[in-house]
Amino acid sequence: MVGLATGLVALSGILTMPLFTRTLGATDYGIWAQSLATSSIVLLVVGLGLPYPMTRFLPAKTDKAAIRDDVYSVLCLSLLVTLAVAVIMVIFAGPIARTFFDGATQIVRLTAVVILLSSPTSMYLTFFRAFSHMKTFSLFTLIDAYGQVGIVAYLVLHGYGLEPIFIGLIALKGLLLICLAAYVTRQLGVARPRFLRAKEYLRFALPALPAVLSWWVVMSSDRYVIASYLGLDSVGIYSAAYSIGNIIILIVSVLALVLTPTLSRLYDERRMDELATEISYSLKYYLMLAIPFVVGAAVLARPLLTLFSTASMASRGDVVLPLIALSILLYGAYVIVGQVLLLTRKTALLGFVWVAASALNLGLNILLVPRLGIKGSALSSLTAYALVLGVVIYYSFQHVSFSFDWRFLIKSLVASGLMASVIWLISPETRPQTVAAVVAGVVVYAIGLLLLRAMRKDEIAFFRGLLRGSSGQSTEE
Repeated sequence: MVGLATGLVALSGILTMPLFTRTLGATDYGIWAQSLATSSIVLLVVGLGLPYPMTRFLPAKTDKAAIRDDVYSVLCLSLLVTLAVAVIMVIFAGPIARTFFDGATQIVRLTAVVILLSSPTSMYLTFFRAFSHMKTFSLFTLIDAYGQVGIVAYLVLHGYGLEPIFIGLIALKGLLLICLAAYVTRQLGVARPRFLRAKEYLRFALPALPAVLSWWVVMSSDRYVIASYLGLDSVGIYSAAYSIGNIIILIVSVLALVLTPTLSRLYDERRMDELATEISYSLKYYLMLAIPFVVGAAVLARPLLTLFSTASMASRGDVVLPLIALSILLYGAYVIVGQVLLLTRKTALLGFVWVAASALNLGLNILLVPRLGIKGSALSSLTAYALVLGVVIYYSFQHVSFSFDWRFLIKSLVASGLMASVIWLISPETRPQTVAAVVAGVVVYAIGLLLLRAMRKDEIAFFRGLLRGSSGQSTEE
C-alpha cells in the first residue's frame, strides 16, 4: 500500500511539470523547483532528526500517557525550531531571493509559510508510520500530493501565476494540518507536553542529522549552484530532466519496503545464506528494470523531455537526462546493498560516506558548472553516487558475501541494446510517436530477456514470495 502511494506521489511531480513548463516557462518552473528543494532541506533541519527516534521508540510503548507526552514533546520542539527558521527566512527574504530565486522575494516568504505548516504535518505522519497506521498515512500523503496537482492545474490553466499557486498550496497545507491534528488528538487526547524523554530523543536523532543533510546535499544542492552561476532558467531545465531520470527510484523504494523487514528477520536468526540470496536476487531484479530505463533515457532523452516540457528545454536537457538516470541507478543499488551496513549497525560509516560524497559533489559542482553548464552538475552527481556505492559494496562484502549474476547483466545489456536499436529505427519526433517508441521498447526488451533466458522459474517464484512478504527460499546460483 505504501509502495503504491509512494509511486503515485512521485507521479504527481511528473504531472505538475508540464503544467509549469508549457504555460509559465522554464524560469517559473525553476523557482517552483527551487522552493521545493529549499523546503526539503529546511524540513530536514527543523525536524532535528526526530522522526527516526519516533519510529524507533514509539512502537514498543503501550502507556497512552507516555505516548502522548512523547508525540507532543517532539511536535513542540520541532515547531519551535521551525517557527524560528521561518521568521529568519521572512526577515532575510530579499537577500535569499536575489541569490537563489531570481529576485522573487514574495515567493521566499510564501515558502517560509509552507515550511511552517509542513513541519508539524510531517511529525503527525510519522506518528502514523510508527504505529503502522499505513492506510491513514497513505491516504493523507496522497491527499497532500494530488491536492497540490489539482491546485496547480486549476490555477495555471486559468491564467494565474506563481504567487496564487503558493497561496493555494498554503491553504491546502493548513487544511491538511487541521485534519491531522484533529485525528491525532482524538487518538491521544489533549495534554501539555512535559518533555520527559526529549533528551533521549535528541541524543538518538542529532548524531544522524549530518548524514541526512549530506544526503540532501548530494540530491539537491546542485540546483543552488546552477542558480548562482546559470540562473533559474537552467534550474528549470535541469529539474525537468531530474524528475524524469528519478522515476526509477520508485522501483527500489517499493522493494525496500518489503526487503528491510525480511532481511532484519533473517539477520537476527543468523540465516546468512538466505540473506545473501535475498540481496543478490533483489539487486538482479532491480537492475533488470533499471538498466533498460537508463538505456531508454539515453536514446529517448529529447523526445521524452519534449513530451513533458518544451522543445527548447529538451534541446538543452537531453544530455543531462541519461546521466541523471545512471546516477539514480547507482543510488538504487546502494539502497539494496547498504541494507547490510544497516543490519550490522554501521551507521557511522554510512554517515561518513555521505559527508564525503556531499563534499565531493558540492566541490565538483562549483568546479564544473561554470565550465560545462548543467551537464557538469549531472556529472558531479554521478561521481558522488559512484563513490557511495563503491565504498558500501566494499564494506558490505566484509559482512555478507552475496553473489552477483554477471551473465544476467550481459543479457540485460544485450536486450537493452536491441531495444535501443528499435527505438533508433523508429526515431520518434511527435508525442504519439514517442509513446509508441516507449511501448515498442518495453516489448522488445521483454522478448529479448525471454529469448536469452535471463530469468529462471525458481527466481520468479522467489521474487513473488518476497513481494508476498515471505522470506523466500534459499536457491543455489
